[in-house]
Amino acid sequence: MPSITKLALTALAATTTLATGINDFNCKSDSNPVVFLHGLGATYYEDINFLQSWLQTKGHCTYAQTYGAYDGFPFLGGLKHINESAPEIAAYIKEIVAKTGKSKVDLVGHSEGAFQSLYVPKFEGVAHLIDKIAAIAPPTHSTSFGNLYDLAYLLGNTSRQAVGDVLDLFGCGACNDLGPDGAAVLRLNDGEPIVQPGNKVTIIASKYDEMVTPPETSFVHEDGVVNRWIQDTCPFDPVGHIGEAYDLNVWNLVLNVLNETPDRKFVCLLGSPGK
Repeated sequence: MPSITKLALTALAATTTLATGINDFNCKSDSNPVVFLHGLGATYYEDINFLQSWLQTKGHCTYAQTYGAYDGFPFLGGLKHINESAPEIAAYIKEIVAKTGKSKVDLVGHSEGAFQSLYVPKFEGVAHLIDKIAAIAPPTHSTSFGNLYDLAYLLGNTSRQAVGDVLDLFGCGACNDLGPDGAAVLRLNDGEPIVQPGNKVTIIASKYDEMVTPPETSFVHEDGVVNRWIQDTCPFDPVGHIGEAYDLNVWNLVLNVLNETPDRKFVCLLGSPGK
C-alpha cells in the first residue's frame, strides 16, 4: 500500500497534467476569478503555481503574473518596495475584472503575496473589486526573518537603518519593508483597519513557520477575520514557510475559503514535501 507521503507527491505532480492553464480568459466558472500573488523572490510560475493548478481542477479560473521584478530580469519577483509593486497588482486585478466580465475577484497570496493581498485593497483603491482573501503566512506585523533581523538592532535603530540601506542597495526593498519597523508594515498597521469593507479575509498560518517569525504575527485581530492555524485542522502537519505553498492540507483550507465551506472535512496528509 503506498505511503501517505507518496500519495501526496503523486497528487502534487498530477495537478499540472489536469490543469487547463493559467490566465485563460476563455475559462468559465460560476465562481470569482482567483488571482494568485507569489512570495518574495518568486514568480507567477513557481511558489504557488501547483496550488493554482490544483484549484483549476476544482472548477476555479485562475490568474497570475510576476510582480515586483526589475526590468530585464524577470526571474525574481517581489523584490521592489511594497508600494512600488502594489500598483502593479492593482492594475492586474482591474485587468482581470475587465477581461472576465466578473464584478469581483478572489485573492490567494503566500508570504509577501499574502501581505500584498491585505495591503493592496487598503491603499490601491481596488477593495470594491475583491471578495474573498486567503492569505497564507503573511508577515502582517513584520517578520524577523528567522530572527536574522535581531542582528540589525545590535546597535539600536542606527544599525537597523544601516541594514535597510544595504537591502535597498542590493535591490530588495521588500526585504526592508517587511522587517521590523519596515515602511510597508508601519503603513499597513497605521491604526486604521487592515481589512476593507466587503472583503472576507482568512489568514492561514503554520505554528512551525521558520521565516515569518514569530508565526502569530501573521494574524489580523479584527472583526470578521478568520485566523486559522494549519495544525488546528491537521495537528500532525509539520509544514514550514516554503512548504505551505505545496501542502495539500493548506490547499484544502484555501479551497474551503474560496468555496465558502469552512466546515468541509478532508483527509489530513502528512504534510508538504519539505520546509
